[in-house]
Amino acid sequence: MSFGIEPPYQALDPLPPPVFREVWLETVFDEYKWDPQIGDTAALSSFALLLRADAWRELTGLAERLAAEALAAEAELLARPELCGALGLPRAVRRLWGGREPIRIGTERDVRVIRFDFHHTTEGWRISEANIDTPSGFVESGGFSRRMAARYPGTVTAGDPAAALARAAAGRLASGALVALIYATAYADDRQVMLCVAREMRRLGLRDCLIGPAQLRWQTDGSAALIADWEQGAVDYLVRFFPGEWLPNLPRRSGWGRYFDSCRVPASNPLSAMLVQSKRFPLVWDRLSTPIPTWRALLPETREAGVARRDAQPAGWVLKPAFGRAGDGVTIHGVSPRREWDQARRSALLHPGHWVAQRRFEAVPIAVKGVDHYPTLGVYTVDGRAAGIYARIARQPLINHTASDVVVLLPSESPSARVSS
Repeated sequence: MSFGIEPPYQALDPLPPPVFREVWLETVFDEYKWDPQIGDTAALSSFALLLRADAWRELTGLAERLAAEALAAEAELLARPELCGALGLPRAVRRLWGGREPIRIGTERDVRVIRFDFHHTTEGWRISEANIDTPSGFVESGGFSRRMAARYPGTVTAGDPAAALARAAAGRLASGALVALIYATAYADDRQVMLCVAREMRRLGLRDCLIGPAQLRWQTDGSAALIADWEQGAVDYLVRFFPGEWLPNLPRRSGWGRYFDSCRVPASNPLSAMLVQSKRFPLVWDRLSTPIPTWRALLPETREAGVARRDAQPAGWVLKPAFGRAGDGVTIHGVSPRREWDQARRSALLHPGHWVAQRRFEAVPIAVKGVDHYPTLGVYTVDGRAAGIYARIARQPLINHTASDVVVLLPSESPSARVSS
């Protein structure tokens, strides 16, 4: 479907199969990309998108303003626990944060990493969501992008978010400090993300240890020590790639609640990130004193999920769970299979406080070898500064776990990259 709107990026010619095979092998074996297939579909695209320099400058400014507003709103929510009940937090977390006292969490030495998912639409740039709790995509935005850029003369990457995170953490820590990288140990694709970050930490003289969330011994002062067989000692920094909403699923004896109510170890990211990570965050905007003009301009109208059940034209709405990963549970009427849409509507009816309806925007497709594709550009900020892009692309205007990873490159001073027709 063509809207007569020129996207601010172009698809470059796919790499020749032998060349892309080299990139594929390097990415899998040297960059920790262990899941290069999604069923029978390749997860790594053999072509790249070339983003105009002026568009990157625009996205940089938008992402940095979004990050500043998000952290300001989070600070207000921390001081106003009465608003947190509207965010769809797990019941166990609400019990921890449900009092009248301000929520106390985080330290001044935290590093904040956020990824904003931008879509080019008939109305300009819009965001579908912000990944503020545990953003992913470090392997693809870093190592895979570097390997692809090396094969496209005249291009450069937009940055390396994992390296930016490591630099920010190292700037707050002494050489040899111990960094615990926490992830869901049952998932190899989560481990690859942590190995990518750990490598960058080691390059800067920090010690790293990959652990599960229950492998910490919490002290009464909020500090933590490792209880892993392969590493001992006080933890100086936490990098968490274990979603906050998953923590209450751990046994109580694991001490998961300490992450929320008394952790004093600097981290990326602190659990307070969940407050703005929630897709129900827009439902409390009008009760905040914090101005968020960029969010209001870029995030589509968001309402209680019941509006999609009552609307005579539900195709205008997207149903989203308050928390989720990789598009899980997100459904679009007329795009998602009817069975999935009906399932989401039933779930929203039974658990309205855990869902939202978001007004659908019209994403502008880009033709790749004559076939329409819909990319989303995930722009990272690290401590409020733009740090790179993780992009995914699909043949439908719904980006979920079936979408492929695609590298976004920028023109260097002497661009010579070939554009795909």
